[in-house]
Amino acid sequence: MPKLTPLAKPVDMSGGFKDFFDTIGLTGGGLVTKGIAAVIAIIAVRMLLQLSNDPKGALQKGSLAVGTLFVAVILALYGDTLFSTVTDAKG
Repeated sequence: MPKLTPLAKPVDMSGGFKDFFDTIGLTGGGLVTKGIAAVIAIIAVRMLLQLSNDPKGALQKGSLAVGTLFVAVILALYGDTLFSTVTDAKG
């Protein structure tokens, strides 16, 4: 009989959502930050899809949409670091 090699170590998930988010490396605040970034990205894509036929107006609205998308990407990548001072407040 061949010996089976485990591909991943077993993880105890008896703690529910907290254990799940710990395994993927997100906290509650990090999850909220990713959700906000996703909503901003959807708004930016919608702005890109609604460009007008006027070249000047399309350039202005397009650059605004690209800037909004850039903000969403930065928030998704570094949002937990940016807001860590707010969530770790000592009072």
